[in-house]
Amino acid sequence: MNWKTLEVRTDERGVVEVRLNTPEKRNVLSALMITELTEMATTIGNDRKTRAIVLSGAGTVFCAGADLNWMKAQIEADRPQRMREARKLAEMLQALNTMGAPLIGRLHGGAFGGGIGIACVCDLTLADSATKFCFSETRLGIIPATIGPYVLARMGEGNARRVFMSARVFEAAEAERLGIVSRVVATDALDHAVEAEVAPYLQAAPGAVAAAKKLTRDLGRPIDAQVIDDTIRRLADIWEGPEALHGIAAFLDKRTPDWAQKAPG
Repeated sequence: MNWKTLEVRTDERGVVEVRLNTPEKRNVLSALMITELTEMATTIGNDRKTRAIVLSGAGTVFCAGADLNWMKAQIEADRPQRMREARKLAEMLQALNTMGAPLIGRLHGGAFGGGIGIACVCDLTLADSATKFCFSETRLGIIPATIGPYVLARMGEGNARRVFMSARVFEAAEAERLGIVSRVVATDALDHAVEAEVAPYLQAAPGAVAAAKKLTRDLGRPIDAQVIDDTIRRLADIWEGPEALHGIAAFLDKRTPDWAQKAPG
């Protein structure tokens, strides 16, 4: 396929490298990238010839979250349009979460908002030790709704409460303790660490891998249509409130929202 926001390469082993490839925009989740990631997951991700997928980001940051143009559009959109846009993101996350091939995240630089959501649908995630993380939504007056089920499935409620609502930036070492990241490695060891995680899948039966992956989801807390619909409704609800309208407008205008207090000192 002729991908515009992704760089996709398959080697002779059936290992697919998928790179978010809009580095000039810090690989933000644009409408086109969301569509292409969904297509990649439903096609390549469910192809028995695919032994493993490694997901990374071009440039200095893995994924900086939502696209600026998308946020601008939400201010002017009505509720049905906002819900349609939220559903596209939810469907992308679900497609990545449920595809048969194992998905290995290779993180560097930063993973913010939806970028952490992507990390949490990976079967395992490796991160450069310098990677920064942030659930930035509440700083804008909104909530991490559509990514929420996957974050909670990965971190558990107790760990999620530590970082899910505060919008504070935290380090890769803390992300590992929280369960977002499987392992933190030095920059020059990241590729080797990824290869070490890929290698075992090349010895396992692809159909059995897909079935075992589905079993883990079926035995865990289900993320079904009802759960997804609820997250979409919650996001639409908060977008209609005064905090979201003020927070997004302040962000777009590069000014401080009314609720932000100056740090002491």
